[in-house]
Amino acid sequence: MLSYMKFLRDMLTNNRKLEDFETVTFIKECIAIIQNKLLAKLKDLGSFAIPCTISSFKFSKDLCDLGVGVSIMPLLIARKLGLNEIQPITVSFQLADKTIKYLVVIIEDVLIKVRHLYILVDFIMLEMEEDVEIPLILGRPFLPILGTIIDGKEGKTRFRVGKKVVEFTMFNATKYLSPTD
Repeated sequence: MLSYMKFLRDMLTNNRKLEDFETVTFIKECIAIIQNKLLAKLKDLGSFAIPCTISSFKFSKDLCDLGVGVSIMPLLIARKLGLNEIQPITVSFQLADKTIKYLVVIIEDVLIKVRHLYILVDFIMLEMEEDVEIPLILGRPFLPILGTIIDGKEGKTRFRVGKKVVEFTMFNATKYLSPTD
């Protein structure tokens, strides 16, 4: 048993009394606990919202979700956008709330603008009600395309394409409006 562990055990069980001048060596993790230097628990960063533009349509809150493996768009929005180059497929999948959705189509290479960054995203279209508050879900495949860096301590997300960088404060990301540039 390590010496500091034995010392702590003996002290806590009153088997040992602290001498007037005794030196005990602690490892850095113990010192951090004693000095209360451990980081406080941070807010869950599983998802956040960002603004984006597709064609001339501006969406002020699109959900970036680290837990979703695909990007999802309601079929109604796809029709409004005039996205016609679709590949019909027949697949069903179960959502987190145990409901089953039937995949209608996949549309590839949809050009999305996030502030001044342009990228191509593949969407799965679902027959579902349009959520006016958060119309699109941008899943895990979307984030590496933008070279996403999530800084949980600072609460910031940086998207990088080439030398261009866009930064959002995640806790305030839902307050951003779509850029007009």
